[in-house]
Amino acid sequence: MTTNQDIKDIKRPPKAQIEALKKIGAATVAGTLGHMGIRNPHIQGPVSWHKGRVMVGPALTLQFMPKREDLYGEGEYADPEKQLHRHVLYKTQPGDVVVVDARGDMTAGVFGEMMMTYFKGRGGAGLVIDGCIRDYPGQIELDMPMWIRGLTPNFHTQTGLMPMDYNIPIACGGVTVIPGDIIVADDDGAVVLPAALAEEVIATASEHHEWEEFSKIKLLEGGALQRYYPLHPDAQGEYEAWRKLNPIKR
Repeated sequence: MTTNQDIKDIKRPPKAQIEALKKIGAATVAGTLGHMGIRNPHIQGPVSWHKGRVMVGPALTLQFMPKREDLYGEGEYADPEKQLHRHVLYKTQPGDVVVVDARGDMTAGVFGEMMMTYFKGRGGAGLVIDGCIRDYPGQIELDMPMWIRGLTPNFHTQTGLMPMDYNIPIACGGVTVIPGDIIVADDDGAVVLPAALAEEVIATASEHHEWEEFSKIKLLEGGALQRYYPLHPDAQGEYEAWRKLNPIKR
């Protein structure tokens, strides 16, 4: 089994980017990326386990592979430091998100109560797992934001998976995730935002969000859809006048 125990840490985005993206939300980020040529940044399969939560943070990644007994045996439990799912958690800094390619497996619990207690103590922001967790009754009080496929009582190598590597590029829910990518997740799902595109997405999406607020007001007043969504050039002056009277803080 390969290991990455000496890997360099990820580069984390400025806090101002994180706060701006929390206000924008997953759907607007995904739509903005779509117009920029990244057609499907949505991690398909994992869903919000705590409705109403918003999570934004840089990705630490963990990769699972189909279990092969010659590569992964009981030695990993005789020596806990051989358990790679622990090592991705060791890298956690406040605000980090752990993203796991668990191959959509519904039989193996990637993390349990004790691992998640440690992760929260390190300041982890939440999880995205294309698979399951275990020990959920013991995790309820942790109130950890998580986007997962479901729950299982099995531990992760009890069935057909083994951790192969961490903080490497992975495929999670059909999307490539590079360590340090920014995860934006809410009730719509989890979206992967390349860190290098964050400022452009924030600038474009913030402007989009502002005129949408104006358009919603006009549509609720019975305004014409053709005029207000998308915002027609003929309505631009009306929007600018509204914006001066209703400045939106970014």
